[in-house]
Amino acid sequence: MSFDIRLATHDDQQTIEEIIQESFSIYIPLINRKPQPMLDDYGALIKDGHVYVIERDGETKGTVMLVPETDSMLVDNIAVAESARGTGLGRKMLEFADEAARRAGYHTVQLHTNEMMVENIAIYTRLGYVETHRAENKGFQRVYMAKTLS
Repeated sequence: MSFDIRLATHDDQQTIEEIIQESFSIYIPLINRKPQPMLDDYGALIKDGHVYVIERDGETKGTVMLVPETDSMLVDNIAVAESARGTGLGRKMLEFADEAARRAGYHTVQLHTNEMMVENIAIYTRLGYVETHRAENKGFQRVYMAKTLS
């Protein structure tokens, strides 16, 4: 299995939106509304150079949004196509985020997730993220996490 992570282009937008839809629609009954990633403007995020895709054997199977902030790199969103879950592509994208942060001179990567998405919190914790705080943002109850890069 070969994979490649690259900056998304306008041609990727529909596939990205499909991956986001299938990844996050399962949470609608849990939080009683669409999760924030389903509301984002991917055209603008792609245009701003924040969106990357991961391809496995030439087919887009996931996406990650990286936003440089003042003191850290923010993993604003990450999603893997249902057909590729459990194959390690999510971990590869988070490793890519770490490397992108290092290259940009950051020592910290941050992310946030809905507090109802407990399986995501568990995954991020296993990968070295620690909870920093919880707060409401845009009407969502979020868990904020950070990882110090070595």
